[in-house]
Amino acid sequence: MLEVDDKIAAVAPDLSPDEALAVDSQLDDRSLAPVNRPTGRHLARKIWLAVWPKVAAIAIALGLWQLVVLSGWRPEYVLPAPATVFDRLGELIADGTVLDALRVTGERAVIGYGAALVIGVVLGSLVASSKIVRSAVGAMITGLQTMPSIAWFPLAILLFQLSEQAITFVVVLGAAPSIANGLITGVDHAPPLLLRVGTMMGANPWQRLRHVLLPAAMPSFVGGLKQGWAFAWRSLMAGELIVIIANQTSLGQYLAFNRELSDVEGLMAIMIVIFVIGVVIDALIFGTIERRIRRKRGLLVG
Repeated sequence: MLEVDDKIAAVAPDLSPDEALAVDSQLDDRSLAPVNRPTGRHLARKIWLAVWPKVAAIAIALGLWQLVVLSGWRPEYVLPAPATVFDRLGELIADGTVLDALRVTGERAVIGYGAALVIGVVLGSLVASSKIVRSAVGAMITGLQTMPSIAWFPLAILLFQLSEQAITFVVVLGAAPSIANGLITGVDHAPPLLLRVGTMMGANPWQRLRHVLLPAAMPSFVGGLKQGWAFAWRSLMAGELIVIIANQTSLGQYLAFNRELSDVEGLMAIMIVIFVIGVVIDALIFGTIERRIRRKRGLLVG
């Protein structure tokens, strides 16, 4: 600071102390200003680095698929070539079949996962903040998480018949325990120093949970959200295969119909759609959230 003041005085000796201080602050602001970079080239490079591994993996998978078909391991009416399946997928998209099924399945996924998110957060918060609740139901949450989703469908059908409620019931039971466990694990691994600081600052139990524990638990919580979505999506597909509802044709029902009709091309086309949806949701939603958390904590640069 003294060196800068001397330089200012040497260049402009007639400046008053207040004017010199203003110039000095402007110089400090300029020194701290970020360096402008060619954003277009930088953005293109980031996109390329993010896309090319996925493109290469898809190309390798399609190549292996084509090699298996060419080997004659199974006849083509049982295992069609990639080009045949993608032609059929294009037809299903063009005639609106896939879009209609996506609408029905998407609505079920949003409703089921939304309900599981609310239940999982409330249950996880109660278990994480109360020793009595933890000793009462903590182990049960893990037990529910280990149960296969398909095992709930006989009970769901008895309770709700063949209805939307039966599917939602199983989706919630499949996803909520994972979300709750992610929150509980994150709270358990929060640094004790943060809790002591919150207590010394006069935070009550709810404020410690809201402003200290939950932010500290965010990485594990996001992992639980991601795992919960995976369980919810799998549970939903299983439910749509089993519970057939009139005038509600979904992706899972198309899988069942194509299997019954031995339409392997249509079956594999719908399977590709289901797979792509899972990848896109993970990359665009959960991947974005994870990158922001890592960047905010200084674990990711750029």
